[in-house]
Amino acid sequence: MARRGSGLFSEGRAVEVLGISRLSLSAGRTGFPSTAGSCTLLPRYLMEPRACGSPEPDAVAVSLYSKPVPASGTALSTRKKNVHVLVGVTGSVAALKLPLLVADLLEIPGLEVAVVTTERAKHFYNSCDVPVTVYSDTDEWEMWKFRSDPVLHIELRRWADLMVVAPLDANTLGKVASGICDNLLTCVIRAWDRAKPLLFCPAMNTAMWEHPITAQHVEQLKGFGYTEVPCVAKKLACGDEGLGAMAEVWTIVGKVKEVLLELDLLHQS
Repeated sequence: MARRGSGLFSEGRAVEVLGISRLSLSAGRTGFPSTAGSCTLLPRYLMEPRACGSPEPDAVAVSLYSKPVPASGTALSTRKKNVHVLVGVTGSVAALKLPLLVADLLEIPGLEVAVVTTERAKHFYNSCDVPVTVYSDTDEWEMWKFRSDPVLHIELRRWADLMVVAPLDANTLGKVASGICDNLLTCVIRAWDRAKPLLFCPAMNTAMWEHPITAQHVEQLKGFGYTEVPCVAKKLACGDEGLGAMAEVWTIVGKVKEVLLELDLLHQS
């Protein structure tokens, strides 16, 4: 399946932020992550769409910089901006639903989607089934080599108009409530602009959900101004029955649409 890049930077913005000259490109500067985990000349979001897992030639990177950089005030820079949704995914079994969640979000006209994953969440889905760019801890550290390079968690929070963390497992819930930021996802959340909406969708075992600390953590996130999409009761993957399952995908997508409409970021056709 072809991966659709989410376009975090315009070409002009990329040159400005990355501090990369055409000369340095022709000299073969390396060190930025690709979707397949190998190093290439440019960050992933500046690459052309390609089949998942296929190699990307260095010529692609050079060709991007051979295009003219649009100046401010051109048709390209003044066209209507798409809405950017950043999906965070953590290490709950509900991460299995990530491909479906992303696919359903992409059905909303004018939406662009990118994903930030924890390392444990990767256990539950195949990145080739996710038709957008997926960022992880490796990207954060491999991207930054020099002082002029972008800081990924800051660029992601600037890019996004709304963030939805689905699923939010007990571990990451506790981290966010306590202000811990020890991976790409929690760094994005810690740096989040609280004037923008952030939705969180808890998912955990019933016994973990019923632990007194969980309610405290959820209330702390609400105190930060974040919006809970409540978990539901059902038979869980572990066999237990009760509250703790992530909200249904259609519920999450509906809440995203509702919030964007309230903020006049989406317009009904």
